[in-house]
Amino acid sequence: MPEFDLDRFKKTWQEQPVQQKYDNNEILQMLNKKSRNYVKYIFWISVFEFLFFSVMGLFYFLQGEETTTFLNVLEKLGAKRTTELENNFDNIYLGLKILSLLVTAYFVFKFYQNYRKIKIEENLKALITRIIKFKKTVNAFILISIALLVAFTSIFTVFIFYALNSQNIEPANSALTIFIIGIILSTGLTVALIWLYYRLVYGIIMRKLDKNLTQLKDIDSKEI
Repeated sequence: MPEFDLDRFKKTWQEQPVQQKYDNNEILQMLNKKSRNYVKYIFWISVFEFLFFSVMGLFYFLQGEETTTFLNVLEKLGAKRTTELENNFDNIYLGLKILSLLVTAYFVFKFYQNYRKIKIEENLKALITRIIKFKKTVNAFILISIALLVAFTSIFTVFIFYALNSQNIEPANSALTIFIIGIILSTGLTVALIWLYYRLVYGIIMRKLDKNLTQLKDIDSKEI
């Protein structure tokens, strides 16, 4: 019986050709399908957000909760609650809420368009381009959502000072300082929470989409 040579066996085994489990076309189809699913997830999340904030906004508007909270702040600063003040606030709040919903609805529509356009039969370069555009749309949605929050807070703050000035009220320095600090802290905390939410919910999906994009670019570079 011939002596078993372990080194020769290892060398022979290493020289055996490795059969590729999937070819590039099959990998492309799998990545395409995964990418389409990730875009679909973000679309449905945005639809849920749109419906949730629409219902919540309508509920608070009908209940007058926002108006009551806002007028309570004004009263603490020394302003008097008047019908004109309530109507002005309601008009501003309704206008800003409609603007916010329109912006969200626009991005929901853009996400849906991206979902429909990423198809299995698309060529590689078109798929890469669509994914990059989708990433830019998601980033724009996040930044605009945060910008709207800051803008709305600024508008309400300006309106408070306008209301005080129209009634010739000069709040005490301590009350004004507490109000300004409260606005800054609450706005900063809300922005941080929104950013954390998008990083967790959208970020997880976007990181997976980034991984797909890297693999697609690698396939594309090998085909050139």
